[in-house]
Amino acid sequence: MSMNILITGSEGYIGSRLAAVLCQQHNVFGIDIRDASPTHYQYRKMDIRSPDLAGFIEKAGITHVIHLASIVQPGPDRERDYDIDVNGTRNLLQACVRHGVRHITVTSSGAAYGYYADNPGWLKENDSIRGNYSFPYSYHKRLVEEMLAEFAAEAPQLKQLILRPGTVLGKNTDNLITNLFRKNRLLAISGSRSPFVFIWDEDVVEIIRRGVEQELSGRFNLAGDGAMSIQEIAATLGKKNLTIPATVLKTILAAGKLLKLTRYGPEQLDFLRYRPVLDNSALKNDFGYIPQKSSREVFEFYARHQGLI
Repeated sequence: MSMNILITGSEGYIGSRLAAVLCQQHNVFGIDIRDASPTHYQYRKMDIRSPDLAGFIEKAGITHVIHLASIVQPGPDRERDYDIDVNGTRNLLQACVRHGVRHITVTSSGAAYGYYADNPGWLKENDSIRGNYSFPYSYHKRLVEEMLAEFAAEAPQLKQLILRPGTVLGKNTDNLITNLFRKNRLLAISGSRSPFVFIWDEDVVEIIRRGVEQELSGRFNLAGDGAMSIQEIAATLGKKNLTIPATVLKTILAAGKLLKLTRYGPEQLDFLRYRPVLDNSALKNDFGYIPQKSSREVFEFYARHQGLI
């Protein structure tokens, strides 16, 4: 059955790939803040905070929404980032409820769990969402999930599918995380494995497609099987680790921020040593999807296509 699907952030990394897949069987509408002229779906340049969003949803007869738009790399204006991530999502949810949208898929993040020393070794969906205030991306994901819980209680007719991906990788991934893998030596913190869980971008697209078409609801971690420590990543790339004691790195980060050599401060230390490690049991057993690549296979696939191995 054909659906009228709205993708927010449609011109981004996952959004553009998803739109190309879904438009083969459904009526796809995209909104983003970028200038774009896609030929295979209807596009409108629009901020998710726009008061015109509700009218757009009503006029297009949207039945399903895939909410991908968010600030991935925080800028200097924290209030603006909050306004987009949190108030923009509220604007979208209110429009969905007002105009009878049946189902919304929201890409949250494993970062919503937060970066804490007492995180479980493998985080499951019923573990607490504690996104750190010191990391706006993590904190905003937490606030959005808390908002979604409120809307679920007030408007249960709008089904919610919340996805929490680990680090997404594909052939051409290029972002702040992948920049770390291009360094001559990879930074490690003494006493910390600094593990990564990876999910293939094609798996993410397929999971979202199935979730939308089957109108599934619930919260699911997205990760391939297993995890890779920073030491294992370095070995795969044929590189060495630069291992630094936590106290030394904290001092370096504090001095760098004070001297305005970097915008990252000592709080960044927790990001490096307490990375959330996602259990994918619910994805496999409850959602019914087996990732096509393990974390290691995803990383090796990415590294080969980038010429890193």
